[in-house]
Amino acid sequence: MTLFPFRCLLLTASACLSFTGASATPAVDAALACAPTKPCANPLPVRMVIVTMFEIGADTGDAPGEFQLWKERRKLDTRIPFPQGYHDLYYNPDSQILAMVTGVGTARSATATMALGLDSRFDLSKSYWLVAGIAGIDPENASIGSAAWARYSVDGDLVHEIDAREIPKDWPSGFFPLDKNGPHDKSPPITEGRVFALNPKLVDWAFALTKDTPIPDDAGIQKERARYTSYPNAQKPPFVLIGDQFSAMTFWHGKLLNNWANDFTRYSTSGKGEFVTSAMEETGTLQAMTYLDRVGRAKMDRVMVLRSGSNYSMPPDGVSAADNLMRENEGYSGMRASLESLYLVGSKVVDELLGHWNRYEQAPPQ
Repeated sequence: MTLFPFRCLLLTASACLSFTGASATPAVDAALACAPTKPCANPLPVRMVIVTMFEIGADTGDAPGEFQLWKERRKLDTRIPFPQGYHDLYYNPDSQILAMVTGVGTARSATATMALGLDSRFDLSKSYWLVAGIAGIDPENASIGSAAWARYSVDGDLVHEIDAREIPKDWPSGFFPLDKNGPHDKSPPITEGRVFALNPKLVDWAFALTKDTPIPDDAGIQKERARYTSYPNAQKPPFVLIGDQFSAMTFWHGKLLNNWANDFTRYSTSGKGEFVTSAMEETGTLQAMTYLDRVGRAKMDRVMVLRSGSNYSMPPDGVSAADNLMRENEGYSGMRASLESLYLVGSKVVDELLGHWNRYEQAPPQ
């Protein structure tokens, strides 16, 4: 017969089993004695939240997704039940890093982020948040494996759309903003809930800190980027840059849609933004963070978005969008490189913030 610790009497059986065996402290025990979504008198202090979107298979020991390298290398061994979200949370009581897996898509990212922000088991009042995920990357700007710090995240879903086979000849694409009268309507964009601006001083600081980070190269991504002969930036070894994130639930691909993402990002940000990475979740995550900031549960000016290229957002010359998309669906050519890039670049920021917490606890770096 297995004997469970006394604290397990206060938890569900699954939560207790999840926690048993993890290294604990009195503070962790006290927080875990609180039920999810219920009041908690002893919340866990959190200095850094790592936000990932998916994992492949197990959380450790197999082919990694976005979460696994953080869990293993940051010794996130304390498992915290999170039934109101997609995936349980993991915590390190020494570093006070908390990591989550939101699930793929804006619906899951928004609800998981909101659920965490409202969970009284955690003190997130001074937390920094690092969204770290893979992405499609524009070959006009960067190569696979490169990591881009976003200043803006733009929602590409709130649009009118017609089938590509029915696009009029004078339309630049089959999409135009939901509130406009047509694709040629150039009235000022509506940004509420559609464009999210990150703290520009924090973005510039993170970039300056990480811009010279060595990112490993390998034969696989060298071969892939060599196909992009018309795109000088796509042929470079992986590097760190500033570039904005276009968030849309549809996994799109191709030169024409790449043009649409660039145009839509410039339009939505009044010319201030530059599309570099494509993903699905950020506008959901950042909308939740905006609301959490309003009620004092989190601080939007402490959120950073880092996306690294696992694949190009359009094909090289001479290859059709359909053929290249089918090829990518067999496995992203830069998957492992992009995951390593995320960890190496993101870790420099994590180490600086936590290593000098007395400097950054009260206010973000500038």
